[in-house]
Amino acid sequence: MGTLLKLIAVFVKRDFLTTSGSLLLYLGTITAWVAIYTGDLADGRVSRSICDPTVLKSHENMAYYLTYIFTAASILDMAILSEKLTRFRRIGTVAIATLMLIGSGLLTYMGDLGASLVYQQAAGVSVPSEDCKEFE
Repeated sequence: MGTLLKLIAVFVKRDFLTTSGSLLLYLGTITAWVAIYTGDLADGRVSRSICDPTVLKSHENMAYYLTYIFTAASILDMAILSEKLTRFRRIGTVAIATLMLIGSGLLTYMGDLGASLVYQQAAGVSVPSEDCKEFE
């Protein structure tokens, strides 16, 4: 949603769009770093239980790439909003929107890889035994 608001803000100059997009960008960046941390915690357990660890590695790499991209967009956004780069406000806004668009694309691909891990390889899922004795 933050990406959409920032893209609209490139064409429609409304302060509330820019502010809302910035807040969502910052919140998303923080939660991306939390997801990186929690993913690293689960990595050891999940990597031992899947058939194709290359999908897990690709998922992890995409997570880092998109987190770095959103972090760069956040830092650039803060610099523009803090009046440090006012001369470059227009080009900075376009750069932020572009970074966010690229990050959103990576987020979609990373989500697809994560879904593949869970639904095709049962990563992080407790698979019951064939006779389901643990549920008696």
